[in-house]
Amino acid sequence: MTETESRPYLPGMGRDWLLPLYDPFTRLVGAGAAHTRLAGQADLDSAQRVLEIGCGTGNLALLVQRTHPKLEVTGLDPDPKALARAARKARRSGLPVTLDRGFADHLPYPDAHFDRVLSSLMFHHLDAEQQVSSLGEVRRVLRPGGSLHLMDLSGDGHHLHGPARLTRRRPAPRENLDERIPALLREAGFTEPAVTSHHTTHIGSLTYYRAARPTTQT
Repeated sequence: MTETESRPYLPGMGRDWLLPLYDPFTRLVGAGAAHTRLAGQADLDSAQRVLEIGCGTGNLALLVQRTHPKLEVTGLDPDPKALARAARKARRSGLPVTLDRGFADHLPYPDAHFDRVLSSLMFHHLDAEQQVSSLGEVRRVLRPGGSLHLMDLSGDGHHLHGPARLTRRRPAPRENLDERIPALLREAGFTEPAVTSHHTTHIGSLTYYRAARPTTQT
């Protein structure tokens, strides 16, 4: 068993047996509109390779592939059951998305490989050390001038979103994400990290961020 296979992870709905509810739940809370907004800010028409970290059952990655068929789209997630569900959806849709198992803080890709990296409602699940190392990995796999587009819970992250509510997990106290994420992006060496917009859904307010890898090595 490899390190990736043996490493613990948080399932998309908090429990494996709840996974069949994931897609109906995300449709109910309006995740499709949130994903469309995230993809829209990423200027995908000028990209060639796109990576989504924490792709779950593939909704965002499949949306990007469907709306930009010339892109090479890759989705990464640690949950093999979620990836299997994403693969079935991709086959039914005839969409050539690549789906890999792995963790955001140890990306199995070469340096400067992607033009864009997307992240949707994943970042707040990482502990502080994983957040730092994940952003370092994202910067590594982005080409110079490439950009990260991240969407997550607004404010302090204390409002429960679907998986936490359904599994009765209590979110750990956390500082204001709207301030912490841009600060972490700067520390990771990204240029001009910024909050780009906010979006209100049935699970609360979401914040969108953008940051770029410098065009020259620093």
